[in-house]
Amino acid sequence: MQLSAAPYEERLTTPRSWWLISFLVGVSFALILLPFGTLPMLGGLVGGTAAAAVVASAYGSQRIRIVGDSLIAGEAKIPVSALGPSEVLDPEEARAWRTYKADTRAFLLLRAYIPTALRVEVTDPEDPTPYLYLSTREPEKLAAAIEAARAAQA
Repeated sequence: MQLSAAPYEERLTTPRSWWLISFLVGVSFALILLPFGTLPMLGGLVGGTAAAAVVASAYGSQRIRIVGDSLIAGEAKIPVSALGPSEVLDPEEARAWRTYKADTRAFLLLRAYIPTALRVEVTDPEDPTPYLYLSTREPEKLAAAIEAARAAQA
């Protein structure tokens, strides 16, 4: 397998404010357990914070990568030869494609805290998915990496 000319990898990490929210979830658990004593309260603080942090980390662990001749986005893996033109979406257009323009058959790697996205058409006639909607902080770089991987394949 040949490496692509312009490798790309992005992790869709959660915003920093989510870590504060994780701590506040822990405080909530501590307040709930306060009537049972100091030790349960501390356990609630630590356990609640840890559980919320694990959820935030897992939600922000999705990756978008170009590996060889394939685009890997979350759980989806598709060869770049099965992809058509891509469209860089600004925040307003990305919101439209997440809502009223969305097709229920599309693959969405959606993170609402990332305002920009890339929409890539799927040209494989065997695949019922019309397009991929990929939340990304760098849609231009991702589109260029897909094009470079397609050119390297040719």
